[in-house]
Amino acid sequence: MKYSTYLDPEKSARAYGRDLPCSPKHAENLVRALKGMNVREAEKLLEDVMNLKRAIPFRTHNTERAHKKGMGPGGYPVKASKYFLQVLRNAINNAEYKGLEPDNMYIAHISAYKGRVIEGYMPRAMGRSSAWNERTTNLEIIIEER
Repeated sequence: MKYSTYLDPEKSARAYGRDLPCSPKHAENLVRALKGMNVREAEKLLEDVMNLKRAIPFRTHNTERAHKKGMGPGGYPVKASKYFLQVLRNAINNAEYKGLEPDNMYIAHISAYKGRVIEGYMPRAMGRSSAWNERTTNLEIIIEER
C-alpha cells in the first residue's frame, strides 16, 4: 500500500494499519480529533477513550447521537481507539529506531478510509440468506519532529 503523502524521512516516521476490523465512520471522527496533536497527548487521549473517561466529538455520522459534557454530539469509539493506539505506538517505535525523539513529535498526517469488505452471509428461513459483511478500515499515521 502506498501512503497518500510523503514527508522528510530524516525528521519523520510513519506506520500503516491495513484492514483493521473497526468502523470507518468512527475512524473518521477519531482522525479529526487527533490531527496535529502531540504524540504523547494523543496516546493519553486514546487510552482515556478506551477507559470511557473522555469522549470524541462526532462531527459526521452523528444522527441521534447523545451530547457529551463540554461538546455537542460525541461518543466513545473504543474498538477504533484500540487499533489507532496500536498503529500510533508502531510509528513511535519506528521513530525511536531511526534515532528521533518521540517526545518532540506531533501527528503531521493521519488519514483513515474504508478498507476491503469481508463478505459473509447469514442463513435465513426458507433457504434464503442475507449479507452479513464486515467493514474494515485502513489507517496511516506520519509523525514528525517539531
